[in-house]
Amino acid sequence: MEKVVPSGVLSIYKKLKKAGFQAFFVGGCVRDFLMGRTITDWDFATDATPEEIQKIFPNSFYDNKFGTVGIPLPKVKESEHEGVVEITTFRTEGQYRDLRRPEKVEWGKSIEEDLSRRDFTVNAIALRLPRQGGVAQGKLQDECIDPFGGLQDIEKKIIRTFGNPSDRLNEDALRLMRAVRFATQLEFEIEKETWKAILENASNIGMISGERIRDEILKILATDHPYEGVVLLDKSGLLDQIIPELSQGKGVSQVRPGRHHISDVFTHNIESLKHCPSRDPIVRLATLLHDVGKPYVRSEDEEGHVIFYNHEVKGARIAYEICDRLRLSKKQREKVVTLIRWHMFTVDVRITDSAVRRFIRRVGIENVADMMDLRIGDRLGGGTQVAESWRLKKFKERVAKELNPPFSLNDLAIDGNDIIRELKIEPGPKIGEILQKLFEEVDEDLSKNNREYLLKRIHEIS
Repeated sequence: MEKVVPSGVLSIYKKLKKAGFQAFFVGGCVRDFLMGRTITDWDFATDATPEEIQKIFPNSFYDNKFGTVGIPLPKVKESEHEGVVEITTFRTEGQYRDLRRPEKVEWGKSIEEDLSRRDFTVNAIALRLPRQGGVAQGKLQDECIDPFGGLQDIEKKIIRTFGNPSDRLNEDALRLMRAVRFATQLEFEIEKETWKAILENASNIGMISGERIRDEILKILATDHPYEGVVLLDKSGLLDQIIPELSQGKGVSQVRPGRHHISDVFTHNIESLKHCPSRDPIVRLATLLHDVGKPYVRSEDEEGHVIFYNHEVKGARIAYEICDRLRLSKKQREKVVTLIRWHMFTVDVRITDSAVRRFIRRVGIENVADMMDLRIGDRLGGGTQVAESWRLKKFKERVAKELNPPFSLNDLAIDGNDIIRELKIEPGPKIGEILQKLFEEVDEDLSKNNREYLLKRIHEIS
C-alpha cells in the first residue's frame, strides 16, 4: 500500500507511529484501496488525543467536538494528494435519540471499539501498514482489522449494516440515503435485511437537515449510475420523502398522436436523467426535475388530447422550492431554475438571429452547453432514438456563431452620456428606457448599430 499512499499522507502515518501511538487507515480509503478504486480522501484513526495530535502536527486545526483533527496537505507534485487529512481519536458514542447525532461522544480504547460505531461493514475496516516494508496487495488483508465481515461483503458486493439494521440506520437516519449512495457508487446490492429496514424506516429521513440530504443527492447524481441511484431512492420510499414533487408524475400519461413520448411524466424525468450526457450533478438534477411541473398544469385540448401548457414556468417555480428546501447555493439554484424555465426553447430553422441571441441572454452563456445536454436527455428520455435532430444541430451551430460574444447593451455604438448630451436632460430612468428601445431595435438588425443612425433615433423615440 505504501506505493499507493501519497508521500504526504504516508509521512503523517509514520509520524504518529514514531511518536508511540497506534495509527490505522480507516473508512472509504481502505474500502477503495481493497477494491482498486481511486482514493480521494485519506482518514486515520488513532489512540492519540486531539491535543497530542496537534503537538505532533503544529499546523493542524481542531474545531469540533468529535475528536477530528485536520492536517492541511499541500500538493508537492501534480500527481500528489491535496487537501486535508483527517485524524480521529478512537471514540465511542452514546444513544441516538433524535435520529441525527449521538447524545455524547467519548474517547475509545481500541480500534475495534471505534469501528463499531460506523455505518456499514464495508466502511468498518481498518488497515495498518506492515512493519517490514511493502507487501503484496493480496496479503495485505492480513493487516486489516475487520470485526464485522467487511472484507467478505466487498467480495460479495453487498452493502450491509452490522447488528440490528433498524437500530444501526436510526442512529443517524442519513444512513438510509448513504446505503443507496454506496450501492450506486460501488455497483453493489443492498443486503436483504438492510433493505427491509430501509423500507420500514424511510420516513425517518425527514428528521435530517436539507443540507445533509442535498449532499447525498448530489453524490448519487455525480456517480457513473445516477439513474440507477434515483431508481433505488424511489423503490426504497426515500424519494417520496425528499422530492415528493417528482412522484406526482407517476401515472400522468404524456402519450398523444404525433408525439414521441411513450411513458408517464415520472418515468420520462428519470429516463431523461439516464440519457443526459453531462456529468455535472447540478445539470443532472435539472434534467431530473425538468418536467416536474407537468402534473400541476395538465389539461386537455379541444380534441381531448393531453397538454401541459406553461409546464416549464410552473416547473421552474417548483424547482426553486425544491432547491431552497435542499439548501442548494444561490448559484446552483439559479442554474437549475434557469435550465428548467427555458428548456422548451424552439429550434425552428426559421427563427431570426436576434431570437438566437435572446436565447443566449435568457439562459446565460455559462448555461448554453448545459441546456443542450438537458435537451438531449429530454429527447432520448422521451423515446426518441436520435440524440440530436438536424434542427437541433443547426440551432447549435447558430448559437455557436453568436457566442463570441453575444450582442449586449454594452455593445451599442452610443451610451447614456450621448443621450444626455443630445436631449440636454438630467440623468434618470428615461436614459435606460431609451437605451433599451435602441438595443431592441439594433438586436433585430445589427447593421443599424452605427453612431450616426443611433444619435438620430434618440430624438425620434424620446
